[in-house]
Amino acid sequence: MGQVDKDYIKNRMAAAEKGTAEAYYDLGLLYSIGHGVEQDNIEAHKWFNLAAMRGMISAQIDRAEVADGMSHMEISEAQRKAREWMVTH
Repeated sequence: MGQVDKDYIKNRMAAAEKGTAEAYYDLGLLYSIGHGVEQDNIEAHKWFNLAAMRGMISAQIDRAEVADGMSHMEISEAQRKAREWMVTH
């Protein structure tokens, strides 16, 4: 992972801390493909879910695609993590 990737991820996390839907979506994409972070469907689903709650249609579509490859337990964990994020941010 290059410095550009690290800086981009830090930027997206900072924007996510402020509640930016686009940052949530971008983090979902990064986790779904494992670009600059370890590929993690639970994290991808969490970020897409947060973006979808902010009204992003593309996030709703991508969340559904990620969910296709997940178990019910994994989806439940992703939803729990999204709720925790909303409570703490």
